[in-house]
Amino acid sequence: MITGIVVALPEELSTLTAKKIAKGEVLFISEKIMVAFSGAGPINATTAAQLLVAKGAKKLISWGCAGALANQIESGDLVLADKLLDTEGNLTLSAGISMDWHTITFQHLSHHLTVHTGLLVESAQIVSTSTDKQSLHHQTGALAVDMESIAVAKIASKHNHPYLVIRSIVDPVSLDLPLAISNALNSQGDVVMHLLLLYILRHPSEIPALIKLGRHFNAATKTLKVIAKQLDYLVNHPCVSPQNS
Repeated sequence: MITGIVVALPEELSTLTAKKIAKGEVLFISEKIMVAFSGAGPINATTAAQLLVAKGAKKLISWGCAGALANQIESGDLVLADKLLDTEGNLTLSAGISMDWHTITFQHLSHHLTVHTGLLVESAQIVSTSTDKQSLHHQTGALAVDMESIAVAKIASKHNHPYLVIRSIVDPVSLDLPLAISNALNSQGDVVMHLLLLYILRHPSEIPALIKLGRHFNAATKTLKVIAKQLDYLVNHPCVSPQNS
């Protein structure tokens, strides 16, 4: 049974494989696991998830990083969502997630990492300020926010396939993302390097904040690399099977 993994960023892809693929492409990283490099945002994630299903995936994983919304969650912590809330306020209850798969993953990874389970909320854009993160938490009660997981979940649900949300935290709720990041984003939600460098040249005071963010991002990717080593066990456990079998 093939598992398909959707990743949005090249740094997230690198936690799974050293091979390079272009956006919109799919790569088998083992006999029964393939990954699609989607690019940022729900539209790209939807396309990638659909492609994985078309190529034979019977289980889907939303893989990558997220922002924390709750005070107790630190960079490098893992969030395994058991509920999902989209931008329109529609709640995907835990019944929509393969809870056997979720439970096995939680129990196994808890021996290696700090793991939180709860609500993840979708955002159409990066939630960059601490004030906005706190406001979103108060509105929804969500532990974390990302831009792709709900899109992957909706494709999985459409085909009655099990799915899992694996998100490592980059920015804690107290952290304001550097303005250099938002000013370097293109329409696809990707950081354009020459725009980032240009902004830094004009605003060198941003450098300490970027260094701090880099440390947080390293903590998040380190967690994903730990999980990647456990993937074969997690996706091939005998209780994880298609819901429509």
